[in-house]
Amino acid sequence: MTVLELIERMAARLDEAGVSFGHGTTNARDEAAWLTLWALGLPLDDLDAVATRELDRADQARVNALIDERITTRLPAAYLTQEAWLQGVRFYVDERAIVPRSFIAELLADGSIDPWLGAHTRTVLDLCTGNGSLAVLAAMAYPDIHVDASDLSAEALEVARINVERHGLTQRIRLLHSDLFDAVRGRYDLILCNPPYVNTLSMAALPAEYQAEPELALAGGDDGMDLIRRILRQAPDHMNEQAVLVLEIGHERAHFEAAFPLLEAVWLDTSAGPDMVVLLTREALAAQTLLR
Repeated sequence: MTVLELIERMAARLDEAGVSFGHGTTNARDEAAWLTLWALGLPLDDLDAVATRELDRADQARVNALIDERITTRLPAAYLTQEAWLQGVRFYVDERAIVPRSFIAELLADGSIDPWLGAHTRTVLDLCTGNGSLAVLAAMAYPDIHVDASDLSAEALEVARINVERHGLTQRIRLLHSDLFDAVRGRYDLILCNPPYVNTLSMAALPAEYQAEPELALAGGDDGMDLIRRILRQAPDHMNEQAVLVLEIGHERAHFEAAFPLLEAVWLDTSAGPDMVVLLTREALAAQTLLR
């Protein structure tokens, strides 16, 4: 049996088992390819080069065992491999932190945020950093900036530290244990934030793969805006005059606009459309008197 034939067989197994995706892949075939190549120690980005390679029984058994684990545990594949990829960069992850999948990573990579930045941009805060992936990507995208990365979860910060060290960024990224801004000092030119924003009804309907992640990193209250209300109220006090806040809200745009109807917001295009990430200037936040 070839690598490609085994992938197709594993994809059929995942489909038949009804597993859910969204933690690095969006369909059974892509997930089967990822897990098969990972189990075999083959490059994840060049299936064509190994597609026709013949596999012995031991190789097939190793892949089948990993797919068995994926189906039986319903853990996200990233937890089984202890790695996740964003914009071609590999990150360590385990059950202590949410699997990184922020659309903000796209915006850092393609320069969508750059028109609001400039020579004045020297300090960045990654609020709710999780495993530290956005902090690392920001440091890579902007080599002259310093990044603070904060999170309420001490366990998530342990995972973030692994990634900061692996990418050689300990001199440029500082990790902070903080409940949002409570332990954050100073002001920033750019704040990135992918906070918990899933509303209560959506939380109750999440597949097992999402329920395997820390609830602290997902749940945003009845309308998903509990933490976002605090963030927008406190953010201006931690922003320099020209600073911007880039905030991911996922599928909660309707709730966001209902909660902040007078707030001047810029919606940024992502691969999932223009409703996932919003950019807010300090001026707009300060003018939103209802947040005070």
